[in-house]
Amino acid sequence: MSIVAGCDVGSLTSKAVIMKNGKIIGSAIIRSKPRPADSADAVMNDAVFSAGVSRSEIQYAVGTGYGQEKIPFVDERVSEITCHGRGAHWMLPSVRTVIDIGGQDCKAMRIDRDGQVLKFTANDKCAAGTGRFLEVMARVLGLGLDELGEMSEVAKSPITLASTCTVWAQADVIKYLNSGTAVADIGAGINTAMAGRVAILVNAVDPEPDVLMTGGVAKNTGVRSTLEKLLGVKIKKARKADPQMAGAIGAALLADERINSNKRG
Repeated sequence: MSIVAGCDVGSLTSKAVIMKNGKIIGSAIIRSKPRPADSADAVMNDAVFSAGVSRSEIQYAVGTGYGQEKIPFVDERVSEITCHGRGAHWMLPSVRTVIDIGGQDCKAMRIDRDGQVLKFTANDKCAAGTGRFLEVMARVLGLGLDELGEMSEVAKSPITLASTCTVWAQADVIKYLNSGTAVADIGAGINTAMAGRVAILVNAVDPEPDVLMTGGVAKNTGVRSTLEKLLGVKIKKARKADPQMAGAIGAALLADERINSNKRG
């Protein structure tokens, strides 16, 4: 019986998953610390605690995410693209298009029936279209990220942001606030601007159903519903696990494959 781990150190959050025989037995998600190595250590400690195992029982660990090179305890490091493709496939085997919106980047990929990536694209270094964009805007509005997503449902006259650049959009949001525009209308405009930026990336990979969102922004109902309208498809919900855990899950699945291939070898 193999016990394996996947650790995904992102810019905003870090995630870890413990799997035993292909099933999740423990997981954790934390706010990332200044040093990626500290983030990895802390989230792995939380994950093994929730699994009821010790770190010495983990037979193989795979690291991924922007901080993967700084994770000290993994046996292998694998790209986020590969891990998110595999994690999304595990959550929803029928998925063929994955939209992953992380803290500092956004990726769109088309995968095959085995979760292998066929085509992908990612945003440039601009924060627009990322979790960071939404975090900055939510802070300006005095809202939590979940509350920001809900604004699209109650807005009456959503604003249109002139720019998706985080700096300029922030200035626009402050201007709207000072002029007395309803917070819900501003929030809905932010969600729409975000979705429009992401839709451009998704269309570049020739999306096919089923479509699944991963990453923390998958929980933003406003972005998701607007994306559905822009893409003309229904975006499925991940039901087997938190969509934010997709990268860590994919990493753990790859770790499990390594163990099994070594046994056969």
